[in-house]
Parts: sequence; structure tokens; C-alpha cells
Amino acid sequence: MSVRRYFLVALVAFAAALAAVLVARIWLAPAPRVESEVHALLHQRLTLDAAQEQRIHDLEAAFATRREALEAEMRADNQRLADAIAAEHGYGPKVSEAVDRSHHVMGQLQKETLQHIFAMRGVLRPDQASQFDAAIVKALTQPAQSTQ
Repeated sequence: MSVRRYFLVALVAFAAALAAVLVARIWLAPAPRVESEVHALLHQRLTLDAAQEQRIHDLEAAFATRREALEAEMRADNQRLADAIAAEHGYGPKVSEAVDRSHHVMGQLQKETLQHIFAMRGVLRPDQASQFDAAIVKALTQPAQSTQ
């Protein structure tokens, strides 16, 4: 193999590793910021009655199961992407297909997360919903906080 080909393989491997780290940090990091803010609001700042607490708990339990399934799909997609990179040693059709599939599952997780958020909002009284809406907007529009 020529030096040029080794360089290309190393570059592709580096790019794939970087992409995997970014995907893991964005999608598989524990307690995403929006969910953390919503959770804190629901369980610490809003005064929920017993029926609301139970309905929120049921929604959270159902969503946790679904989120785990989608996260497992994303891990499998990462493996497929790694296998495609190893097979093609470049951005070929298998790599492209694996990227597209992983983006589809990531998008599905985002959509289902939003559906879950709106389902929880539906449990709230109007005064609680306005606080909930403000927390969502704040979480989505604030710059990310440094964890250093």
C-alpha cells in the first residue's frame, strides 16, 4: 500500500472516530439539558397534584423504555457505520447508507422526545403549562454551559 493510501485510511478512521464521539456526546450523554430542565421543573418547581404526578410518572416510564430502544438502534448503527468504513476505506455507498440510517434513528428520537414533552405538558394546568413552556424555550435557546 502506498503512503498516500495509508494516509487516506488514517484520515477516514480519524473522521469516523470523531463522528462517533460527537454522536455519543450529543445523543447518548446522560440527562440531556432540555430533559434535565423539564424534569427539574416538573418535580421540583411545579406543585403537581397526585393525579398529575402519577400521569407524568407513567409517561416518563413509557418514554424511558422507548428511548432505550432507540439508543440501542443508534449503537447498532454506529457498529454498521464502523463496519462500512472498514469495508470501504472511504466514503462509499455502504458508508453513506449507514450515515443516512443513523440520521433517521436520531431524528426519530428527537421527534419522540418532543412528543413526550408535549404529552407531559398536556397533564399540566394552564398556569403550570406557561412555566413549562418558558423552561423549554430557555433550555433550547441558552448557549450550552461548559462542563469544565
